[in-house]
Amino acid sequence: MSGVLITLEGVEGSGKTTQMMRLGRWLRRQGRKVEHTREPDGTRLGVAVRRLFERPGVHPKPLVEVFLFMAARQQHVAEKIRPWLDRGRVVLCDRYADATVAYQGYGRGVDPDLIRELNARATSGVVPDLTLLFDLDPAAGLQRNRAMGRRLDRFEREKLAFHRRVRQGYHEILRAEPKRVRLIRAGEPPDVVEAEVRAVVEDFFRGA
Repeated sequence: MSGVLITLEGVEGSGKTTQMMRLGRWLRRQGRKVEHTREPDGTRLGVAVRRLFERPGVHPKPLVEVFLFMAARQQHVAEKIRPWLDRGRVVLCDRYADATVAYQGYGRGVDPDLIRELNARATSGVVPDLTLLFDLDPAAGLQRNRAMGRRLDRFEREKLAFHRRVRQGYHEILRAEPKRVRLIRAGEPPDVVEAEVRAVVEDFFRGA
């Protein structure tokens, strides 16, 4: 594979989706061919998985959540991510394997080592070249989402303690892989965050 996979991770309301679009426009101005995607709904199967979580009366157990996301991830890699990488694209992905470790591992209490083993199979060995971790106090992130007035999903409706465990999980991932995972201060104004993202990505491509 000759492409580059950059994943964007973080707690709810951290602004990663907005920053992904800004990063994509900037990379295209640099002459790079860029693809955007997201999990779990980067494919039709993934969209169906996300909708399962919002169906009335459907309450998957934590390990069931893991298996559902792994199924969506394998389809995503096979259908979209690997083909794009094979064509030399820069692939920007809003959430990927780290999200399951953080949300279902640290957030829900599923063994993180089991999740990592399943991720290795679900991704077929396609790991991020760079991960941007948008770090923010979960309370501030949830307040951002509420202020937007949109309908909150299953995970956004979880108690603050859950989101704090998710943030802790992301910090553990950062500590374990500081070369791949780079911290972005998501509480700063959007233009400041964008400048920090560009600096990190520029540094990555210089060293690639």
